[in-house]
Parts: sequence; structure tokens; C-alpha cells
Amino acid sequence: MRSLPALASVVSNLQVTNPQVEVQIDRDRAAAAGVSVSDIESALYDAYGSSQVSTIYTPSNQYWVVLELLPEFQRDPNALGMLYVRSAAGPLVQLASVATLTPAVGPLSVNHAGQQPAVTLSFDTRPGVSLGLATSQIDDLARRALPASVTASYAGNAQTFQSTQSSLLALLLVAIFVIYLVLGILYESFVHPLTILTGLPFAAFGALLTLWVLRVELNVYGYVGLLLLVGIVKKNAIMMIDFAIERERTEHVPAATAIAEAAAVRFRPIMMTTFAALAGALPIALGVGAGAATRRPLGLVVVGGLAFSQLVTLYVTPVFYAYFDTLPYRLSERRRRWSAAWHRAGRRTRTVFPATEGD
Repeated sequence: MRSLPALASVVSNLQVTNPQVEVQIDRDRAAAAGVSVSDIESALYDAYGSSQVSTIYTPSNQYWVVLELLPEFQRDPNALGMLYVRSAAGPLVQLASVATLTPAVGPLSVNHAGQQPAVTLSFDTRPGVSLGLATSQIDDLARRALPASVTASYAGNAQTFQSTQSSLLALLLVAIFVIYLVLGILYESFVHPLTILTGLPFAAFGALLTLWVLRVELNVYGYVGLLLLVGIVKKNAIMMIDFAIERERTEHVPAATAIAEAAAVRFRPIMMTTFAALAGALPIALGVGAGAATRRPLGLVVVGGLAFSQLVTLYVTPVFYAYFDTLPYRLSERRRRWSAAWHRAGRRTRTVFPATEGD
């Protein structure tokens, strides 16, 4: 993790500085001497653990009798090999004759997350690096370096960032779905809400492109800007669609002509709405004022999304409106042709059997 370009000050709470002695049991020699692995483990626990072997009862109290080595032998690694283990046949067997004792170092403390041993790695991001980029590099490193038996998860600010990202994305999708339902009820149509929402992908593309060009991360304020952008872009499309639908229903004007007139007539209010929103978001995008750097992604999202979507809304929305207006007729015509072709194919393949007596 220290080699990753996005991270700085990587530290770990795992301190492998505790001296210890590793006992490697030679199972063949232990079996020949009549000593099992459980016997060796019991002898080690009796010597260095807290094995209670008896209880002394007095009239006023009781005392536990704990079996252990003397403190001076517990602190001497060489005394470990002089332990004796009783074999199944009865004689005592020295531990050094059935096991290999190797000095080593181990963790100073074993921390746990839940019921599993865990190691905490803390890190900071370098100046100008987003937390999302840092977590993506860590995830890629974990997939390549960690074995299948080791799992990794985030805590602290990184965990909050990931949970916020997923919840805000779900909130954005729910907002678009609710807008679709409201527009469907308003226009009593499943098609016109889709036409109104066709400008949202272009607005989102312009917003993300602006953040990418200026090397600004998409944070919580950026998601709030996307929600604001949904409302503003939708309002511009509603002004055109509402005018075109009224022209079609009252004056029976063709859809292409109605939407072309709507784009021309509603051009001024659309531009007024857009420039008003741009004027309000521009100081935030420029980062003017104390603490404005945190809110800057909100302004950049609104300014970039509106500027890009406005270039294409007056052209793309009429195209989708004219296409979706004739879509039901094209679908019904296609179903009619398929039905006719199916009936013709059925007549060509029909077999007629001659009548017989008794029919």
C-alpha cells in the first residue's frame, strides 16, 4: 500500500516484535515414543497456562491450585526443551526429542474484528487525490495480493464514503423514477415522460465531463448538484413538451410541426431559466468565499451539466418527441404485418385430410 501513488502515511497496528518459540512436532518420532500431539499440548498448557488441578476448601474460603513452571523457568526459552511428556507406555519423554524448538517473533497483540483476528491499516490520501481513487487502487491491490482466506473491508471515513456513494446513487435513481411517475400521471402517457427525461443523460455527461476536466472528485455535494440538475433540465423539456401537446390536442397540428414551434416559442423562457441557474451556480463553481472549496463540485456539476445539455436539448428533445409520437403506430403496424404473415404461413402449411366413411 505504501507503493500506491494515491496513498500517504500508511501505518499498521500489527507489530511483529514479540519474541516467541515455535514448537514443530515430529509426528513420526512422537508416535514411535508413544506420545500424541494432545499429550504435548497438555504438557505445554500445564507448564505455561493456567491449568487448575485442584481446589483447597477452608471454613471461610476456597483456593484454586494452579499447575505451572516457576517464573524463572517460564522466562527461559532453553527450559522449554527440558519439559517431559508422559508417553502412553508410562515413561517420560523429553520434549526436545520429539519436537524442534525455533526462536522467532510474533505479533505483540492479536486484535479482532467480530470473532476473527484482524489487522487495521490506516492511510491518508495525497494532496489532490480523491478518496474514491484511493479505495479503487486498494481494491485492485487486494485482489492481486491477498489470498482467498483473507477478507478485506473498510472502516472509518472510507466505509462512510462507500456507503454514502451507494445510497446517493440509489436516491438519484429513485428521484428519476418518481419524476417519471408524476409526469406519467400529469400527461396520462407512458411516452411523454420518457421524452422529457431524454435530456438527463446529456446533462449528466456534461457534469461528469466538467469534473473530470477540472480534476475534481464527485462527492456528496456533487450528487446534490446532480439532483438539482435533474429538476432544471426536466423543467426546460416540460416547457417544450407541454406547448407541443397543447398544439396537437387543440389545433390537431402534426407532432413534428408542433414540437418545432414549441422549440422556437419556448426558446426565450428556456434560456432565461438556464442563465438564471447558471448565474446562481457560477459563484459556487468558482469557489468564492470561505469553505467554498468543499461546495465547488455542486456548482461545477450544475454549470457543466446545464451548459452541455442546453446545447443539445433544443435539438434532441424534438427528435425524440417526433419519434415517440409515431412509435405506437409503427408498433401496431408491425404487429399487423406479423399477424398477416403468420396467417399466410399457416394457410400454406395446412394439411387437409379426405373424409372417410363414418365421419
